[in-house]
Amino acid sequence: MNNTEFFDTPGEKKLTIVHLYPDLMNIYGDRGNIIALKQRLLWRNIDVEIINVSIKDELPKERNLYFFGGGQDRSQITVAKDLARLAEMIKKDIENGTPALTICGGYQLFGHYYKDQNNQKLNGISIFDIKTIAGTKRMIGNVKIKITDIIPDTEIIGFENHSGQTFLGKNMQPLGKVIKGFGNNPKEKKEGVVYKNAIGTYLHGSLLPKNPKLTDWLLEKALGRKYPDFKLSPLDDELEEKTFKEATTRF
Repeated sequence: MNNTEFFDTPGEKKLTIVHLYPDLMNIYGDRGNIIALKQRLLWRNIDVEIINVSIKDELPKERNLYFFGGGQDRSQITVAKDLARLAEMIKKDIENGTPALTICGGYQLFGHYYKDQNNQKLNGISIFDIKTIAGTKRMIGNVKIKITDIIPDTEIIGFENHSGQTFLGKNMQPLGKVIKGFGNNPKEKKEGVVYKNAIGTYLHGSLLPKNPKLTDWLLEKALGRKYPDFKLSPLDDELEEKTFKEATTRF
């Protein structure tokens, strides 16, 4: 289904976003993350190209940022078989600092494996040193976390719905500490993972429209790699901040 959406502005800079398996991995508003990334680029007069990559498609030549959403179990099995074909190139990009946002099923598939309740393994591509095991309890609800490292003194919110329990390797940094909700698993009070400039998380919602600082962190990492010393211009985030505050009252 490979197709491209190009959004032109008067700007001199351009970013290419690779959306992995949007036809199969897009639940709980995950596509809204692409909309947020696109719009915050256009508001700054930066051109954006969104390239959808699905089953049997090849990766484009330019890959400045990856997005990989969540999906149902059946879709995840189909995607896992195809993702192995692209694993070498994606791994190389992540190791070289290309940013990525992976959510729920996408997060799990960037790890070593997901093991279901029948002890069957669905292999991932081992970018993150994580393992996920199916639990008996479904973890559902609003989540608030305090980011551990990449954006100091920042809280973000989202929505989780998963039974998989994810455990980080000893050298893996969580995205944040759980204030409200479950996160990676019910015991550790950690949510997500950060490896180089790639993020894995269970936060749907969609995540980025309510959390502009996280959106801009991804964009700045992507643009900074392409345009050294690049800094994003600030935006008026009054509406986004009101949305964040309103959402926190519903916990």
